Amino acid sequence: MLFPRLPARYGAFALPFILSIIMTFVVSLISTLKAVGFSAGFIGHWLPAWGLSWLIAFPTLLMVLPLVRRIVRLVVAEP
Repeated sequence: MLFPRLPARYGAFALPFILSIIMTFVVSLISTLKAVGFSAGFIGHWLPAWGLSWLIAFPTLLMVLPLVRRIVRLVVAEP
């Protein structure tokens, strides 16, 4: 193992943390490419946009994840 694993109690925060990083990375990358194109200053535009979108996405995921889990339980049959 490369590093020690977190205790299971941190799973509720680890999932939205990692999900928000990956999703904001991809969405901000695409949005910035569309807005400014792949130019010399691309990274300078993209990284601040990524940081801001992550600061919004992570707490939003923490708040809405319980609601999303309930909605999914309503629309997905039990195994």
